[in-house]
Amino acid sequence: MRLLATCEERKSGQGRATVWRHAKPSRCLNLLIVDENASLANLLRQELEAESYGVEVLQDGEAALAALGARRYDLVILELSLPRLDGMHLIRRVRPERPKMPMLVLAARCEVEDKVQALRSGADDFLGKPFSFAELLARVQALLRRHSGVVPNMSEVGDLRLFREEHRVERNGRRIDLTPREFSMLECMLRHAGQPVSRATLFEEVWNLPHNPASNIVDVYMKYVRDKVDGPGERKLTHTIRGFGYELRDA
Repeated sequence: MRLLATCEERKSGQGRATVWRHAKPSRCLNLLIVDENASLANLLRQELEAESYGVEVLQDGEAALAALGARRYDLVILELSLPRLDGMHLIRRVRPERPKMPMLVLAARCEVEDKVQALRSGADDFLGKPFSFAELLARVQALLRRHSGVVPNMSEVGDLRLFREEHRVERNGRRIDLTPREFSMLECMLRHAGQPVSRATLFEEVWNLPHNPASNIVDVYMKYVRDKVDGPGERKLTHTIRGFGYELRDA
């Protein structure tokens, strides 16, 4: 498949997606692709069908909205720029009815502001065009696994690895000692690797409490994690998203 690298890879020349070890699905999972570009959508359909997924392709938002109201899909891949009903409005219409269905956004623009708006609207992940099929497949697999409730023991981004059962973290062979709370925060960031994660999400998932905007506890613990993960001379993995939260990525 002749697709180019993601926009992050084109900028840095070394960006890498978080790759999870994953076997082909044991049952045929149904995916919906919504993209006005018929040639790209059908190319993706062929590649995903070769991975044992069932795939339907639609070209506009209204048709997708009708299909989502009539049929069950395990995951949706959609472009933001759609005729009749744009992708952002489609997400907002669908999310209340399908709160657990993963939605992966594709977009020609991949600025932080576009990612944040899509994620706030209810998308689960965001991938800029052009992209490699290998990265799209990895993101599809990760979203399906996350929403199925199956969590692998080991997850990684770049040279950082977290082992859940052993409660162990390593970076390029260097052992990183974390407190239980710091470990939970890093685990949360790895679950959302490559995506901006809001302070509210970190507060709710790590502390299991409703978000308290007056508290700076998330920022305090993120500094602890950052100081341990991004050692002297190492490539920066933790990034601040001003006014929103943080992102863990290898770029």
